[in-house]
Amino acid sequence: MKTAYSRVSRSILMATAAFAAPVALAQTAPQAAPQAAGEATAASDGTEIIVTAQKRSENLQNVPISIQALGTQKLDQLNIASFDDYAKVLPSVSFQSFGPGQTQLSFRGITSGGDGLHGGSQPTAALYVDEVPVTTIAGAVDLHVYDIARVEALSGPQGTLFGSSSLAGTLRIIPNKPDTKGFSGRIDVSGNKVGKGTGGGSVEGFVNIPLSDRAALRVMAFYQHDGGYIDSIPGSRTFTLGDDNPDTNVTVNNAKFVKDNVNKTDTAGGRAALKVDLDDNWTIQPSVLYQHQTTRGSFLFDPRYGDLKVTDFGPSYNRDAWALATMTINGKIGNWDLTYAGGYFDRRVENKADYSEYSVAYDQFQGGFYTYFATADGGFLDPTQQVHNHDEYTKQSHELRISSPTGERYKLVAGVFYQRQTDRIVADYYINGLAGIPNSPAVPKAGDDLFATRAYRVDRDYAAFADGSFDITPQLTLAAGIRVFKVNNTFIGFSGFKSGITAGNCVPVVADDRVCNNFDRQAKQSGETHRVNLTYKFDPDHLVYATYSTGYRPGGNNRRPNVNPYVADTLANYELGFKTAWFDRKFRLNAALFYEKWKNLQYGLSPVGSFGVTNIYNAGDARVYGAEMDFNLRLGGFNLSGSGALIDGKLTTDFCSFDANGNPDCTLGVVAAPKGTPLPIQPKFKGNMTARYEFDLGSAKAFVQGTLNHQSGTRSYLTTNEANLLGRTTGFETFDFSLGAKVSGFDVSAFIENAFDKRGILSINTVCTPSICGAGRRFYPIKPQVFGIKVGHDL
Repeated sequence: MKTAYSRVSRSILMATAAFAAPVALAQTAPQAAPQAAGEATAASDGTEIIVTAQKRSENLQNVPISIQALGTQKLDQLNIASFDDYAKVLPSVSFQSFGPGQTQLSFRGITSGGDGLHGGSQPTAALYVDEVPVTTIAGAVDLHVYDIARVEALSGPQGTLFGSSSLAGTLRIIPNKPDTKGFSGRIDVSGNKVGKGTGGGSVEGFVNIPLSDRAALRVMAFYQHDGGYIDSIPGSRTFTLGDDNPDTNVTVNNAKFVKDNVNKTDTAGGRAALKVDLDDNWTIQPSVLYQHQTTRGSFLFDPRYGDLKVTDFGPSYNRDAWALATMTINGKIGNWDLTYAGGYFDRRVENKADYSEYSVAYDQFQGGFYTYFATADGGFLDPTQQVHNHDEYTKQSHELRISSPTGERYKLVAGVFYQRQTDRIVADYYINGLAGIPNSPAVPKAGDDLFATRAYRVDRDYAAFADGSFDITPQLTLAAGIRVFKVNNTFIGFSGFKSGITAGNCVPVVADDRVCNNFDRQAKQSGETHRVNLTYKFDPDHLVYATYSTGYRPGGNNRRPNVNPYVADTLANYELGFKTAWFDRKFRLNAALFYEKWKNLQYGLSPVGSFGVTNIYNAGDARVYGAEMDFNLRLGGFNLSGSGALIDGKLTTDFCSFDANGNPDCTLGVVAAPKGTPLPIQPKFKGNMTARYEFDLGSAKAFVQGTLNHQSGTRSYLTTNEANLLGRTTGFETFDFSLGAKVSGFDVSAFIENAFDKRGILSINTVCTPSICGAGRRFYPIKPQVFGIKVGHDL
């Protein structure tokens, strides 16, 4: 980890050195450069938000894309600090999660429910911090939301401008930029308590310091502690070891892991950004962002033992530390805008979890397979299995693009993109003491591992893109875009049991801790994505649009030698929408209707007989019908806003059952999921509405606010057998309330979230595949009732 962060540190030091001279020159420069694209934020009255969804600054209401943007003011009003917070108010966003930093993001129901394997498919949705992608295979980073200009949720394929991981949509988090106009700063302090859990709180602050009339520095730092609410209660279990003889039974308990409110989270980090206007046309902005997050305990509960209860038989934690160094250069060539955006992202994740349900399943259903381990003294090992995962991610990305002047009949954005992302994977599925028993099945050079993975994955992306529009008339605009790309992905390493080595199918390795390589795969692919859009503006406040767009996700190879490779899946999106403002823009109403065809959807599953090894399959084709809308009404001090999505996704072909090698085979006469099966995870309806009233209270500016959130139930898994084992989630509603005032320069507020302590379930998961561990299903709940106070002051 130190080595990785030293690389980031060197990048930052080099950037600082490179900009030291320009800062010095800027000290005597007479005039600041104009605001660069991407720096604009919400207007002070909240009626206008400037977004950069099309790689240029535009009013949200003029962008013919289904997009929801949460500006600084809205983020603060809704008390948004984490992924779960903003996903709650983005209706087209759905996700599966095992806790903070362990989330798989999707848009418009384009998810098979089988993503999140670090050796599997790339995500269907991209995550960006400003101009730079931070999408990682497996869990998305849970960026702490503070001093953020806006969150942009772009629904539908965005591959023309944002690349292959934007199959279904793109989520962008855009921090506030340094400002040369003057000093500003703020500090916020909060304290809260989970209704039946423990307390938490946060300290956050930022300063914006003009260094001259051409240079400014912005620095932000924070610490947040979230209290726990899930109890690990006493439990015991008896392993029969596949033998009816009670003398071979092993009984264990979890006494040393019993604790109330085990799932606590600590998150800390900061951001530093520098802006230097070299002259009237050129601006350079280096920045660095760092975050460290530690979670303890399980964020899922086991309904067999009661509400918010688990019986863990091993330690659980997740440590997620990452750094992002970025460089943005904005300039002009003639009257065209030139932009370079580059980034280096380094992430280290260490995760430990109780995997004992796997041991229980094999003891009960496999006749003691992988639970019967005799020791030298005539006894037997406790076969309780744990899993310890390490992922070392890196990502470098570079984009160079040029944009035509605004205000012309034609507009063009064109550029080139390169990205290289890696993941060094170490996964230990271990049983304490396994290496020390006679004839041990432990994997050599892997301690007590019964099953081990040592692998290195590299995904390379090369692309060129162009996106343009032409005003046929002052009201009618035709737009089109294309992105051509090439991917080159490699995956090499060892994944398996000791038997996989002795079978002689491994190539020896001496360079690291892999005893051998039992897979060495490469996937090279090329293709294109495109879009066409027609927009008609009746007047500045009313437009309608029609869009056809496509998305693409590369295929790849499986680890098991007899399992076929999986091919790319693609998405075709047909969309009609409108954006309108009425009554002197006091009322805004936007909506979109869409139909999407998903071909060769990729799906991760461990079929019976695969010994828990997950393979990626092309499950067939699917379609999604849907509608999205958002509105905002302002009447004096009263504001009513809301958004919602109605989404219906189903398979349009059978997903066949599996042959002896674990490949889908439609000739067997059995289907894993028939045509018409609903797609999992995405609620059929998800929506929210917020009412806020601001008024004078003496010399204070006061407010009261209430928010309603609702979502319907969801299917938990795509395949029928696994879906039946896990069951469905049920729909739920929650209410959040807050009130406060600005008094003597201090913003003081009190809030209560999930006021009636509704136990909404977002997803149902298992620690291993449901066909093996389905009896040990666990529920990922929304946060229980939380109440607290917050105090903020502008510096």
